[in-house]
Amino acid sequence: MIVVISVLAIVVVAVILGLALRGRADEDGVDSFRRQIDALSSEARKPTVDRVKSAERDADDDDSLNS
Repeated sequence: MIVVISVLAIVVVAVILGLALRGRADEDGVDSFRRQIDALSSEARKPTVDRVKSAERDADDDDSLNS
């Protein structure tokens, strides 16, 4: 009885995962490519670059105060 329930649970999980993954494959390849390229654009990276530069300046200021 426990074996049957376990097998049934595995089948249900496999079906749910299969449906979830199939939904991702339905995305248009061109739209996906455009989103990836947009994410690499300088405008998209600017906030991250600004945060890194700010953190580097703060670290340099802390180093000069500790010296």
